Amino acid sequence: MPRYFMYTLGDESIPFEPPSDQLMEEMGALVQRTMESGKMVATGGFVPSAYGGCLVSLKDGEFTVTDGPFSEAKELVGGWALVDAADRDEAIAMTKEFLSIVGAGESRIRQVLGPEDNQWENDESREQLLKPLG
Repeated sequence: MPRYFMYTLGDESIPFEPPSDQLMEEMGALVQRTMESGKMVATGGFVPSAYGGCLVSLKDGEFTVTDGPFSEAKELVGGWALVDAADRDEAIAMTKEFLSIVGAGESRIRQVLGPEDNQWENDESREQLLKPLG
């Protein structure tokens, strides 16, 4: 079954209110339902980079570790979910349900490839898996 990584974006420089009790209850119900169905693999959110985030880079054989916050970051991944969905359409439906609860925003969906996805039976199955949308 294909696996999808779904995530929301935000701007870390814009303060936001903590979620309401009602929103937390509705999100909790959604998470519980999708976990019990076996569709939700994992979910969570990221702490702002000012509270422990870092960037690790390698250039010319030298590692550099830079602590946050990252003022140059234009997009911040906020909440995320890793799900098993039958196909892209089901992943979209799950994302729509999430956005309906939060009331506004945008989420991005990316298919995740794992070790089992590198064992293509033939060139046709590889082309099908990597077929661009359009």
